Amino acid sequence: MPLSGGRTRTTKRIRLAVLISGGGTTLKNLIEKVAAGELPAEIVKVIASTDQAGGLDHARNAGLAWEIVDWKQLSVSEASRRVFETCRVLRVQLVVLAGFLKQLVIPPDFENRVVNIHPALIPAFCGKGFYGRKVHEAVLAYGAKLSGCTVHFADNEYDHGPIILQEVVPVLDDDTPETLAARVFQAECRAYPEALRWIAENRIRVEGQRVRVLPPPSAGVEEV
Repeated sequence: MPLSGGRTRTTKRIRLAVLISGGGTTLKNLIEKVAAGELPAEIVKVIASTDQAGGLDHARNAGLAWEIVDWKQLSVSEASRRVFETCRVLRVQLVVLAGFLKQLVIPPDFENRVVNIHPALIPAFCGKGFYGRKVHEAVLAYGAKLSGCTVHFADNEYDHGPIILQEVVPVLDDDTPETLAARVFQAECRAYPEALRWIAENRIRVEGQRVRVLPPPSAGVEEV
């Protein structure tokens, strides 16, 4: 976006912490987008809620810093405190929930700085207990004709907070939870990096519960 004097706005590489609980397919997608130059970001830390999280292998393979904050050994408040203390020390600008299945207490200084992706169109098929296969089973049981994914700023309620981006996919007559999940995940692989790119480009304005997306900048990327 042009500035005064004919200058252009420059996108900086946003510093991310990625939180995982499972296999890390979303983390892997983000790593690939960053490596390809399609996401102006730096993943400065991967934090897992358990030492059993398979996504830690993706972090190790990519040479990323990682740590485990074990929710089984800590209270929710203490685990959350440790996560955000790490993020402050590392000057993390945005916390990305990538298949993170634990309750997270978000402090005031990280309001609208934690993002999540949900495998359905919020406010449908969301909330406590709606995750993974359970979401897609519920969509099929209801007979919905459309599903998709939602990228939103997270708050201290499950699957709640201002919606940044939604992508719709059809629900087919012969779908199973697995085939629907695969179609939704392909949408997630597009939607999440795009929403994060908008944030990195400083194009997002939160107005209450609504998010406004500004036009794209006209310049390149610089390091923070």
